[in-house]
Amino acid sequence: MKKKKLVLVGNGMAGVRCIEEILKMNAEAFDITIFGSEPHPNYNRILLSTVLQGDTSIQDITLNDRAWYEKNNITLYTGETVTSIDSDRKSVHTDLGREVEYDRLILATGSKPFMLPVPGAGKEGVTAFRDIKDCETMIDAAQNYKKAVVIGGGLLGLEAARGLINLGMQVDVVHLGNQLMDRQLDGTAAALLKKELEQQGMTFLMEKQTTEIIGDMRAEGVRFSDGSVANADLVVMAVGIRPNVQLAKNSGIAVNRGILVNDYLETEVPDIYAVGECAEHREMVYGLVAPLYAQGKILAERITETGSNKYEGSVISTQLKVSGVDVFSAGHFMEDEHTKSVKIFDELEGVYKKIVFQDNRVIGAVMFGEIQDGPRLLKMILEKQDVSGIPKIAVLATPEEEAAESAVASMPENEVVCGCNGVTKGAICDAIVNQGLTSLDEVRDCTNASRSCGGCKPVVSELLEYTLGDDFKYIEQKEAICSCTSLSREEVLEEIKSKNLKFVKEVMHVLDWKEKEGCSKCRPALNYYLGMMNPQHEDEAASKFVNERMHANIQKDGTYSVVPRMYGGVTTAEDLRKIANVAEAYNVPMIKLTGGQRIDLLGIKKEDLPNVWAELDMPSGYAYGKTLRTVKTCVGEQFCRFGTQDSTSLGIELEKKFERLNTPHKVKMSVSACPRNCAESGIKDFGIVGVDGGFELYVGGNGGTHLRAGDLLCTVETKEEVVMMAPAFIQYYRETAHYLERTSKWIERMGLEHVREVLFDEDSRSQLVGRIEEALSYTKEPWKEIIKNKETKEKLFESLSV
Repeated sequence: MKKKKLVLVGNGMAGVRCIEEILKMNAEAFDITIFGSEPHPNYNRILLSTVLQGDTSIQDITLNDRAWYEKNNITLYTGETVTSIDSDRKSVHTDLGREVEYDRLILATGSKPFMLPVPGAGKEGVTAFRDIKDCETMIDAAQNYKKAVVIGGGLLGLEAARGLINLGMQVDVVHLGNQLMDRQLDGTAAALLKKELEQQGMTFLMEKQTTEIIGDMRAEGVRFSDGSVANADLVVMAVGIRPNVQLAKNSGIAVNRGILVNDYLETEVPDIYAVGECAEHREMVYGLVAPLYAQGKILAERITETGSNKYEGSVISTQLKVSGVDVFSAGHFMEDEHTKSVKIFDELEGVYKKIVFQDNRVIGAVMFGEIQDGPRLLKMILEKQDVSGIPKIAVLATPEEEAAESAVASMPENEVVCGCNGVTKGAICDAIVNQGLTSLDEVRDCTNASRSCGGCKPVVSELLEYTLGDDFKYIEQKEAICSCTSLSREEVLEEIKSKNLKFVKEVMHVLDWKEKEGCSKCRPALNYYLGMMNPQHEDEAASKFVNERMHANIQKDGTYSVVPRMYGGVTTAEDLRKIANVAEAYNVPMIKLTGGQRIDLLGIKKEDLPNVWAELDMPSGYAYGKTLRTVKTCVGEQFCRFGTQDSTSLGIELEKKFERLNTPHKVKMSVSACPRNCAESGIKDFGIVGVDGGFELYVGGNGGTHLRAGDLLCTVETKEEVVMMAPAFIQYYRETAHYLERTSKWIERMGLEHVREVLFDEDSRSQLVGRIEEALSYTKEPWKEIIKNKETKEKLFESLSV
């Protein structure tokens, strides 16, 4: 039979999930064409905040890469927008003049961010937060400006604010209402969240109505209806989204708030369907991923004629981590005259739980701080369970007979584990047993569990352990390095050691890599592991990220950033003159002080880099590398009246010791001369705080996306003890961390007590120090190496590509 033509307008999560379901049901039924207005393949919009915050890239959050479209014989047009539909001729037309015919047409045009219609909204420096382009706008602004206002106290606004704080900006969050996240939380939970976020550095301007964006060409602030003003160089509007219905409306398809659909997701026009945020079903428009995926499955059954299920709406539930804080809500969680509620509020521990009842049935719940009972409560809401015979307070507690079991053991087979994708415990356990799954990645790829927001990963991990029993190995150890191999980090390291492998391609060949050339995830990892195990290993340029290959940070316009080393943030008049002379000679567009107390020269052309380095005649600051970035210091006892220790000289000593040493991820250190902590030692990978009679050593801190205070490793009395403990800690991290795993994640995985046991043992500490000293003996200054090496200089800086 001749295949029918299926066209999908919209390359987002809902539409492509529907296509995935269609392929499962009947992969040969259709010739599929997909149009996407963005230049990227299908990506996880839920994780956009991680791109903004710098922890991931667009590649990391891509759900279906271009190879997936090719593998499934799907024609993909990115950066191309469908502008009209001719339902009589059954064809669509695009802004590039393309015409494509269809037998079935799915509209998944999503939503558009709502921009407040106030004077000045079109100024430079005003943006939404909806797609990759918005992220790039915000990241670029953070490099040049310091003050931001985020309008909107919902989830999206808070994620934007957290990201901008991590990028070094001061952020005011403006909200029209009197509580944050008013669609997901009640007043008590919202107040707890506000208090927590204020402690993280956010400032809130509540019950403020924006009337104008002030400034000339660029935004300079926000004016409110009460006459007050908040200064800002960047204004982010995160005030909500609206279904993108313009295409449907222009093409004569019935719309209200969204594109009107029936229980089969059909529009009023034959053979045209709508799914996702653009669709309006029974007067409801859904913005969360779980209902949209449920719609996609029903629509796939309808289009392939493999089922007759109806979409009857969804109970909204939200389980999130907002800036590191767990929150959950489901159903109708606000009380009224027809409902009663039971609440538990532990203000000391920051834990709040509320269940709302109507006619002896749970109809809603909201939780803050502890949310492990969320799936159980959601199941009760969905099944409309009668709890008339149960004390209502007991609904908030795990039943006694289940308390003795693990949470996953007592979980019913039909309980949904992954709310985003509707995957049950039974489906996950069956897949583990029948498909021989042993890792999170394998479970995700097979069942879709944890594929979207990732909030269910801990439960999926527990199910792996529960199902595999004695055969279970810790997930972190079993997790494959990447999709090119099924081997874990530990297995790869063992093979490198036992087979004496020396080169990246040799490893991939001998260990039978699925992709013979590897990928951007495994090549840098293998290059690092080879160097960590053999200090004499020469870095392989082809296996390094572009910034590390070029020894400078590439910018969005193709120019580069150069940050020379300034030990401990201390410089001299001579070095300042060198920097000024280079900036003048090469017309450097921007000279900026970094958060790590260094000077950044931005906007340098690629071909000028070697000459810039030569004329600076300073070491590389490694602002681009997976290595020690900076050791931040305060002025210390030499000048500060509060200082108890010489923080500056200790910081310089540590920075000189560890510069150029490759590590699994970037490492930041700092030395504060007293507990006032001016060098921010509490949120560094290795932080040192001077106290009367010694030093406190903190480890595993992170000021990035997932803000984490460092753990107190120990207190020592002398500088010599600091210089002894620091290398042992860094080397143990080098040897046991996964590539691209920050110390904050590593310390949580390894456990602080375990790390202490290793470092406090004199023999193991001595061996670690010995191995790091050997590795340090082979490090080289990259800028000087390239300046001297004519062949490398020509290859990297005089060629057309990098």
